[in-house]
Amino acid sequence: MYHPSLIVWLLALMVGLCLGSFLNVVITRLPVMLMRYWRGEARAALELDEEQSTRFNLATPGSMCPRCEAPIAWHDNLPVIGWIKRRGRCAECKTGISLQYPLIEIAGGLLALAVLALHGLSAESVFIYIACMMLLALAVIDFRTQLLPDVITLPLLWAGLLFQLIFQPLMLSDAVIGAMAGYLILWGFYWLFKLITGKEGMGFGDFKLLAALGAWLGWSFLPLMLILSAGLGAIIGLITQAFLPHLRGKPLPFGPFLALAGWVALLAGDELMALYVSLVI
Repeated sequence: MYHPSLIVWLLALMVGLCLGSFLNVVITRLPVMLMRYWRGEARAALELDEEQSTRFNLATPGSMCPRCEAPIAWHDNLPVIGWIKRRGRCAECKTGISLQYPLIEIAGGLLALAVLALHGLSAESVFIYIACMMLLALAVIDFRTQLLPDVITLPLLWAGLLFQLIFQPLMLSDAVIGAMAGYLILWGFYWLFKLITGKEGMGFGDFKLLAALGAWLGWSFLPLMLILSAGLGAIIGLITQAFLPHLRGKPLPFGPFLALAGWVALLAGDELMALYVSLVI
């Protein structure tokens, strides 16, 4: 395990917290941006007048309260500290601000520390950390909206192939096979489930996410990730059915469980694979 100096630990934590803060912007705004884009495409296809709306992207407008739209001061926007300082409430209207914001920031910081501890300070670590953050964004977006945006899943897939090409060229063929097999496995499950039940068991975004994980980890990790994600999904599903009656009968997104399996494999894949092989054999 890598043992950096205290300054390196602190810098990694600060960078992770700040990137977690940016990730909150992506998580909350990207689905809205996509909905606006799809609505515009639909209106154009139907030859309707273009819908007038204010500019909205990851940079504009600035951070503001979702209820009263009061701008959030820079000192209230500091990762974690700003939320604690205002006790989780807007400075103007006192509306509660979701706990999601500090939790994502903390997750960004903890992931940075985990990557640093397990993989050291290197260009490879930067790639792995970016992949972990993209998985975090996908997990939360899918949990909130049941969407796995192509604008994140496809770059994640290509980044995995690029990672193998640069750092592990001998693994590139395994990564390509992993990407193809990851997509086809869930595609096959999707159609088998649909033929048997007449219902859709998952979305196409899940196929692309497993393909991306196959590109990062190679085909040999796919069975392990499916076991982990399906097991976690089953456990959470049973807990939900037992203790959250208002969620009974509602679809449970699979993306967060795939993302969690991907984090574990990216951070401690060799150890996990060794344990898996020892149990299977």
